Amino acid sequence: MKMILALIQPTRLQSVREALLRIGVERMTVCDAQGFGRQRGQPEMYRGMEYATNLLRKVALEITVNDDFFERTVATIQEAARTGPDGSIGDGKILVLPVHETIQIGGVVRGPEAV
Repeated sequence: MKMILALIQPTRLQSVREALLRIGVERMTVCDAQGFGRQRGQPEMYRGMEYATNLLRKVALEITVNDDFFERTVATIQEAARTGPDGSIGDGKILVLPVHETIQIGGVVRGPEAV
């Protein structure tokens, strides 16, 4: 089992969610996030005054999948989260973490069946 942490642009959330539903990934956690990478923030305008924002808004998706769903889930996120044919800086990142065990709180199911 793997946990996929995908940091994407908020405008791409709906298309990523719909693409994941099409391949059978129905469970995920969605969190608001802020951060910066190579962009180092961006200038904003407020009432005619320009100011710098150091943190950019992103959306963090946490998805736990069994090994047989892993490759197609990552490929689907990459394809749906890209803003252009080749992507661009600021499209996001995908991080992969190993999951040693999954336990359903409301039942007695453990392991891959609990995902």
